[in-house]
Amino acid sequence: MPGEAGPPLTPQTDASTSPQDVDVSLLPATGSQTSDGVSPETHPELVTPKTQDPKPTPARRKWLFAMLVAVAVLAYASDQVSKIVALDVLADGEPRPFIGDLIRFKLIGNPGAALSLGAGNTWVMTLIALGVLAAIIFVAKDLGSWAWALALGLLLGSAVGNLTDRFVRPPGGGQGHVVDFIDYNRWFIGNVADIWIVGAAGLIIVLALLGIGVDGRRDRDRVHDRDVPAGPTPGGGPDA
Repeated sequence: MPGEAGPPLTPQTDASTSPQDVDVSLLPATGSQTSDGVSPETHPELVTPKTQDPKPTPARRKWLFAMLVAVAVLAYASDQVSKIVALDVLADGEPRPFIGDLIRFKLIGNPGAALSLGAGNTWVMTLIALGVLAAIIFVAKDLGSWAWALALGLLLGSAVGNLTDRFVRPPGGGQGHVVDFIDYNRWFIGNVADIWIVGAAGLIIVLALLGIGVDGRRDRDRVHDRDVPAGPTPGGGPDA
């Protein structure tokens, strides 16, 4: 009848409409939530970070280890071949200029290390070389960087080269004299293995300054992985 107020108008919804059918694009952007009402915005500690430098795969480690071995073989071969030539050409003991008097070739037998250090303790030098070999083999199990493979390969080949002299050069038995023949302006006399050792040491210093580990990852990424806990597994709650 005229003048009578009808029932209040209320919005009607289709009974067949479910919350999943609602267009979420029309809703205010308040952040995504999981089934238990936890959102990344309110609980950022549950978000698993994506690292920029993932750990090397087994296949990559095998490839890099093969590279390390190849570099070591080349370093060893260049050292031993150059020593054989030096023993033949420089057997008279006379110095021969190479770059004037700045770098000369002069053959000596070195019982110690570089600069003839430890000349009276040849066995100590042999034990140190064996320790270096063990350290390189131990570190190589985590290899994930080609630069580290190059550096460790040079160190390995050079260490084995000088260690070979300890056992095959007179007087032998681990006390043999290392063949040195490159005279650096009369400051010290070294060999090709020493060149590779210095180059490897320089490369390792650069990698350390850049924060690149043997596994190829940067230090900041490893620290980030340790500081941020992993999120919950899909399909389960926080205790899953």
